[in-house]
Amino acid sequence: MKFVGGILIISGIVILLFTFGPVAKEEVGYQFNQLSGGGYSSEQSITPVDTGFGIVITKININAKIFPEIDSQNPQEFLPILKKGVAHAKGSAYPDQDGNVFLFAHSTDAFYNVAHYNAVFFLIGKLEKGDEIDIFYKDKRYKYEVIEKAVVSPDMLGQYVKEHTGGKTLTLQTCYPPGTTLKRLIVIAKQVER
Repeated sequence: MKFVGGILIISGIVILLFTFGPVAKEEVGYQFNQLSGGGYSSEQSITPVDTGFGIVITKININAKIFPEIDSQNPQEFLPILKKGVAHAKGSAYPDQDGNVFLFAHSTDAFYNVAHYNAVFFLIGKLEKGDEIDIFYKDKRYKYEVIEKAVVSPDMLGQYVKEHTGGKTLTLQTCYPPGTTLKRLIVIAKQVER
């Protein structure tokens, strides 16, 4: 009986490490960089993985490709994309246009899928007012500054996708709390001169 109990405990630990390992790695890395003063600073540059359409957030070490014109209402279309990177919501603006650029990515979709999905937006909750977000589009860099952050219900997303109060804005969205699909974390930024 003790042997079976030991096997079950070890199996449970292995499953937890497999499931939450990638997310824990990101959180521990972020906390370590904050405490040690290491990691990237806003003065350093990260070479973007895609200058055609990509996102770089040095504070939380994000560097990902953005896939354009993805239907945010069609899981068959967006779920495969979210395994690879960040999705640009169909019908939202591009960085070189007036309007709101709406990007969404997983923190994860459910706790048991943490290891299977690209959790690129897991740390966007760490962003604060004034933090920099860089979007690369058609080989040009567009700089944004965070102006607000909110947790909203999923049925409120429609107003954020096309919300536009003048000028050029960026909205990042992910599920919240990480590992659930209960609510959505929204980070809004305003385009600023370089």
